[in-house]
Amino acid sequence: MKILALIPARGGSRRLPGKNVRPFLGRPLVQWSVRFARELGVFERVLVSTDDEGIARCAQEAGGEVPFLRSAELASDTASSSSVAIDVLQREQAAGRAYDWVALLQPTSPLRDAVRWHTALALARQGACDAIVGVSPARDHPHHVLRLAADDAVLPWDDAAGLRQRTQDLPPAVRINGSLYLVRASVLLSQDTFFPAATRGIVCDQPWEGVDIDTEADWVVAEALARHYGRQG
Repeated sequence: MKILALIPARGGSRRLPGKNVRPFLGRPLVQWSVRFARELGVFERVLVSTDDEGIARCAQEAGGEVPFLRSAELASDTASSSSVAIDVLQREQAAGRAYDWVALLQPTSPLRDAVRWHTALALARQGACDAIVGVSPARDHPHHVLRLAADDAVLPWDDAAGLRQRTQDLPPAVRINGSLYLVRASVLLSQDTFFPAATRGIVCDQPWEGVDIDTEADWVVAEALARHYGRQG
């Protein structure tokens, strides 16, 4: 089973400028994902897709491969991760390299557990699904979420009956946590998504596994969680 590890790390970030090379607990953020992928030891290649030469150098210092710089079109705010991954896959195919699966490792989710990835890889080998994603328990259950109407009236988001139920009596609710994406390469190419119909979830229930850094507040919380739980690399 040949697996390509892809780390998407564009240079532009409105909320956290330069975040991919900013030191997270003393190590540039992008290097956390590069080092994790290399240390896991299951990938044919660990490629970093970036439009930024500084990020490219930083990733290469940690052992990541940056064979080309991403186009401006794929480095925009609206470019999807699947489009970036397809671009890399097509370039690899043109060079005569084919893969069975693609692993996406977001730099903004630097805290991962290797056990979750080995569990996901075992599912992939069984062939019973087309994609696997990491999920964390939802902090707020969907049945307990409200919406604010135009006149500031507070209304149930979905079913008013759900508001009267205890969380423990409701079906488990999870959210995508960003720490693990694994998709069959052929499915990604044909469906342009990391979430095809046959997607399985790996529950990542440790507090630090839900880290996904998009804002300064996220950064502060992520470093605090890493220190508290001894996940400093």
